[in-house]
Amino acid sequence: MLLACSLPNTPEKRISPIKNRVDKSDVDWRKQLTAQQFYVLREKGTERPFSGEYWNNHENGTYLCAACQLPLFTSETKFESGTGWPSFYKPISDTAIVVYVDDRYAAMVRDETVCARCGSHLGHVFPDGPKPTGMRYCMNSVALKFQTND
Repeated sequence: MLLACSLPNTPEKRISPIKNRVDKSDVDWRKQLTAQQFYVLREKGTERPFSGEYWNNHENGTYLCAACQLPLFTSETKFESGTGWPSFYKPISDTAIVVYVDDRYAAMVRDETVCARCGSHLGHVFPDGPKPTGMRYCMNSVALKFQTND
């Protein structure tokens, strides 16, 4: 099965298969999410750098999608990017995140990352990260939920 996110005017770069897709109306998402989470996750907003809960988190654990709790990243792949947002060099699996071309701003074309299960906007990915992947998945803290390894 191929994931078909409802992201208008964003051509897909990669499509990942995922089971248990979560589809909700904006009314239902607003009931579940805070105003800031709705702005970032559903309206593709961005939180201010150095303002989020996880940009400086150094605990061991797993980062989940704040909307549907799909595991997205582990603390083992988190690194200090200096950007003020939590950054990772690879997702927890090849099927956790879908990448789309984000060309909403003419002067800046980026690769947007969304949750493969619910289609929520997470952040962007850039090819300037550390080894071994060379990628920097720059996420909004508000788009994530952290679960410690107990």
